[in-house]
Amino acid sequence: MTERDKMLAGEVYDCGDAQLIERWHLAKRLQLKYNLTDSRDKETQKLILDELLGSYGESTWISAPFFVDYGENIHIGNHVEINMNCVFLDCNTITIGDFSGIGPGVHIYTVFHPTNPIERIDENSTFWKSQTAPVSIRRNVWIGGGSIILPGVVIGDGTTIGAGSVVTKSIPANCIAVGNPCRVIKK
Repeated sequence: MTERDKMLAGEVYDCGDAQLIERWHLAKRLQLKYNLTDSRDKETQKLILDELLGSYGESTWISAPFFVDYGENIHIGNHVEINMNCVFLDCNTITIGDFSGIGPGVHIYTVFHPTNPIERIDENSTFWKSQTAPVSIRRNVWIGGGSIILPGVVIGDGTTIGAGSVVTKSIPANCIAVGNPCRVIKK
């Protein structure tokens, strides 16, 4: 099993693995190119996204700047808008459903580390021990600006997450949820 396989399976993996580091550097080059591309140059943006992302649908709009770890683990549906300054740490799969919107400055994390400082350390690596869990944002979801979505979270169809929320647990469909930690306030 490769370190990438371990990463995607949610097992402890080595972030310093040569294959992972090579993809990470490629993603950084591609995101820099994307972020420096004129916002009117849709053809160049499309060519970059074709190489950077795992998949994306028609009428996808991603405002620069946009930041990722690997990019290839991000899958975006049709008619999705992602506003500027978003950070997607896609060490596992990030899936965003059709007709969803991601506000400015939203962070989506799929990676986490042990909370015990002794367990974080790998004396043979520059990097902390890491594990992952996928994030799934379903269809017609709105994530308000400045929100943070933590590993393993699923946000149900038709839900709105209020600006500045920290989503630590899955949120059901067709509700409004806000706060830190994020909780349902209206169904």
